[in-house]
Amino acid sequence: MKKTFCLILLVFFFSVPAKAQSPLLDSITLATYEEFNDLALALKDPAAVVKLSLRKTKLKEFPKQIYLFKNLQYLDLSKNNIKELPDSIATFKNLQYLIVSKTGLEALPNTIGQLKNLKFINVNQNEISRLPYSFGALENLEIADLWSNNLEYFPETLKDLKHLKTMDLRNILIPQNHQNNIQTMLPNTIIYFSPPCKCSW
Repeated sequence: MKKTFCLILLVFFFSVPAKAQSPLLDSITLATYEEFNDLALALKDPAAVVKLSLRKTKLKEFPKQIYLFKNLQYLDLSKNNIKELPDSIATFKNLQYLIVSKTGLEALPNTIGQLKNLKFINVNQNEISRLPYSFGALENLEIADLWSNNLEYFPETLKDLKHLKTMDLRNILIPQNHQNNIQTMLPNTIIYFSPPCKCSW
């Protein structure tokens, strides 16, 4: 029954003519925009959903219904039990804020770099061990909160994050030589490290 519902939902999503997407909102306007906290209520008018926060709602996977929100610019799924994000998250071309902290997330999707308008990502307190190669394609990213993960791999594409202002890598075991390398790739970024570990990758 569940699989049938998901199939019907996806067919509906791809068959209904798309309305013009809402323009990108500046940070001040987006901060004061109406935030939907109830999925059922949001589904009554999908086109109106620009900000969606489903924090601490006992989710065990990425809700398929979210694909109906074509104007989504802010998504918060924190404090649930979501171990993976689908590659199809790249569908949300206007997404500016992505918050998936404290969910047990084990990896970022390889398509993450297609979110060209993403400015803020918070995936702290998870189990992520590597950043995908496409992470460096987040050309408008300004803040990356990766605090308290299991990161052991940082792609060379980090050097392409020209607009990155701050990156939080505290509470992650990173040897001194790798800390130096990360900072060299991001010379204009404020990076917060914990003291380097006496370990090797």
